[in-house]
Amino acid sequence: MKSIVAIDLFSGAGGTTSGLKKAGIKVAAAVEIDKWAAQTYRLNNPEVVLFEEDIRNINGKNIVDAVSLKPSDKILLVACPPCQGFSSIGKNDINDKRNQLIFEYSRLIKDLNPDFLLMENVAGIISKKNKCIFEKFINLIETEYFIKYDVLNTADYGVPQTRKRLVLHGIKKDKVDKSFKIKLPAKTYSKEGKENTKKWKTAEVIMNLPEIKSGEEFLGEGVHNHISNKLTDINIRRIRHIRENGGNRNNLPDDLILDCHKRNKGHGDVYGILDISKPSVTITGGCMTFSKGRFGHPTQDRALSAREAAMLQSFDDDYIFVGSRGELAKQIGNAVPVKLAEASGKYFQLILNEVM
Repeated sequence: MKSIVAIDLFSGAGGTTSGLKKAGIKVAAAVEIDKWAAQTYRLNNPEVVLFEEDIRNINGKNIVDAVSLKPSDKILLVACPPCQGFSSIGKNDINDKRNQLIFEYSRLIKDLNPDFLLMENVAGIISKKNKCIFEKFINLIETEYFIKYDVLNTADYGVPQTRKRLVLHGIKKDKVDKSFKIKLPAKTYSKEGKENTKKWKTAEVIMNLPEIKSGEEFLGEGVHNHISNKLTDINIRRIRHIRENGGNRNNLPDDLILDCHKRNKGHGDVYGILDISKPSVTITGGCMTFSKGRFGHPTQDRALSAREAAMLQSFDDDYIFVGSRGELAKQIGNAVPVKLAEASGKYFQLILNEVM
């Protein structure tokens, strides 16, 4: 019986793996260099062979030798290369060495000759500034694969978060008819819930968790990683003012504005409150820090907890993250939203059953 077996490169804490497993796809191997993300991944996915090392030291034979593949297995090679150099959040530096890691993906595509490809990255990877790198990558694989890519909004796939990401699907040309047109996953949600879609999920999903104070962790049974960063007294005053009056740091009275903000406008949409009437803003590595975005809790004097951020990334409640507060935020913010990966997994399952 035919089945899809996935290999998850740059797996992080396991967002893509979780989504693919929900779609009924077996994940056989993963590669992740970060110590804490690897610990989280291993804890939640003990059945997967995890290579905890630099992907530049891994080749296709290493992976094949470590997993048991049947002749009937169809390989899905997945990658979410580091995106910081492409991201509009930060320096967006085309010379960032991490930008070259996308070519480790193309190298392993050549090594493993997979049937399917799935890549996720920031929308900025196809911006005018960065497209030369992305186009070079496409040129390396398009002779062998039918390719389809576009920028998708995760809210359209059941994630309670507005997060625009480039998603790429690929299928080996010799596995399907020449007339085959590869697609991206169909939207299952929309803002208004029209045309056979459900209405977007909102950030209200976080509101059933137990109340905690700034700097506290809930230690009750059945709730994991519900832990928040400590706020200073002045930040508590800021969060209360913005909750009562609306806006962000630009709307603070003079006595609550940082001196650096008085001198420099900078990024304005920080020190904001999460609006639970709509999908969350994009969850980043700063998601547990009040000053890093619109991450203030709607009713409590603190920023989001790690568990709340994970819920907004569509992780299951029993998915446990390992590390310090900073490490938890980084793992969650860097993850591929589970529901987005699940949508791609379901598409590949459909192709397997109907076309191949």
